[in-house]
Amino acid sequence: MDRYEDNLGYFNRTAAREHPDRIAVVDLSRSKPLEISHAALHARMDCVAAALQRFGMRCGDRLLLAMGNRSEFIEAFFGAMRAGVVPIPLNYGLGADTIRFIVRDSGARAAIVECRERIRMIVEEAGLTPRIATAPAPDGWQDYETVLGGGSEVIPPEISPRQVAFLPYTSGSTGRPKGVMLPHGGMLWGIRAAQRYWPASPDDRALIAGPLFHKNAMRVSVKPKLRVGGSVAILPRFEPRMFLRALAECGCTHAGGVPAMYRLALAERELLAGLRFPRLRSLEMGSAVVGADLIRDVETAFGAPVHEAYGLTEGGGPLREPVDGGTAPRGSCGLVAPEVEVRLVGEDGRENPRHGELWVRSPAVLVGYNNRPDLDAERLVDGFLRTGDIFRRDENGFFYFMGRIDDQFSCGGENIYPKEVELLLAQHPDVIDAVVAPVAHAVKGLAPAALVVLREAPGPGEEALRRFALERGPAYAHPRRIFSVAELPLNGAGKIDRPAARAQIEARIGGVFGAQVADRGLPQSPPAPRLDAALRRDDGNGID
Repeated sequence: MDRYEDNLGYFNRTAAREHPDRIAVVDLSRSKPLEISHAALHARMDCVAAALQRFGMRCGDRLLLAMGNRSEFIEAFFGAMRAGVVPIPLNYGLGADTIRFIVRDSGARAAIVECRERIRMIVEEAGLTPRIATAPAPDGWQDYETVLGGGSEVIPPEISPRQVAFLPYTSGSTGRPKGVMLPHGGMLWGIRAAQRYWPASPDDRALIAGPLFHKNAMRVSVKPKLRVGGSVAILPRFEPRMFLRALAECGCTHAGGVPAMYRLALAERELLAGLRFPRLRSLEMGSAVVGADLIRDVETAFGAPVHEAYGLTEGGGPLREPVDGGTAPRGSCGLVAPEVEVRLVGEDGRENPRHGELWVRSPAVLVGYNNRPDLDAERLVDGFLRTGDIFRRDENGFFYFMGRIDDQFSCGGENIYPKEVELLLAQHPDVIDAVVAPVAHAVKGLAPAALVVLREAPGPGEEALRRFALERGPAYAHPRRIFSVAELPLNGAGKIDRPAARAQIEARIGGVFGAQVADRGLPQSPPAPRLDAALRRDDGNGID
């Protein structure tokens, strides 16, 4: 057993040897950008590992990692793994009680953080030690740079392929967050497979604007680029003008993000017109509504092809662009990736070649959910992960994401996937982004309603947007109410927060219609609001 080759923490060891002086990380979170070479990054990862071993941390111990987008996150994340310590990348934007739950559930022993008051208090009350913070370190804490100055001598532990490498927690949008135990062997397999079929080069530079604590940034950008001697440029957060300038000025070859990011970037017409992206080779887009019009506009503005992406924390990226360099049809996430098995399973539990829940089996699938044998039994079947995502597959084998099982609802007996309605609304030239949620309807049971972000105020009115949807989609699926908002609610991973969106819609409708309908003695289904006769008149005029 090779203690380096089998440890995910050493994924960039060869790059440090073969490309020591090439830039690995451009950290744009500072007032003056910080550049770190591959040799320096490798050495700092070793310093993290050595420090944790000096503090007495053993292989399998768990480390809370709470930082924003900065180079120290990458150092600490992979440095911990070099010591066999399991990092827990934390979305520090979660509520305090949720963070406390993650600390308890994960069994975290120590912490490395970018110190914020709430995180400091939670770490201290949990008694985690050692407590290491980037400057300024609070009283009683170890200073990150001082700790790294203590030496770099590491004793790499033996690592088995199924041993847990790191422990991300899901967003918890449908309940408490769930710890996802991801193995060293599976993560290394994913890096090697990506390089085998979609090779990266030392000239690649990926721009990261999404959070580093989210697995997508690591899987798509950090690991494939740094492994071969390429580089990443890290923004502290997404802001459209900052994103555009970094993409041009840092000479980035690749970038990824959710559709809302690209819609906001396209809205910066004047800035975009004055920038050039000569090194840009591809853009990745996923996690939300992706429309053909948006892809066309992005490809025209940036002069690079767009790949529609699909991936999940528990199972990696099972669907990819064709390995022969061909192009996936618009709306498709691609074909089954080499060395991956998938099934589509219908509601009847039988395999269906054209439509159903995606099941995935590959080395990248999680080894289990932390402290959740019930979820293991429910979602892991003969090595297959039940993703909870609905897909259809066309006659050529291309897959099209339809939505989450949990998001689907019935409107008067017709099944609706919110993604399809969102995609329809996003085709309107004045709509930047949209989210659809079910609200209780006195006749239909549930009916779609929407929040939209408009390109300019005042923009089209609610009735104009409803008619737009009616003219281009099935009548039963049109949003019965549409509210314009400045921005859609997002979770810490930059994805649409659907429960928060539904709550916003309910609050707007409930204040107007809830009382009148409740007075009619209609059956209650809290917390969803009831729609009054002003909306139910749609049932008599052909709209429904």
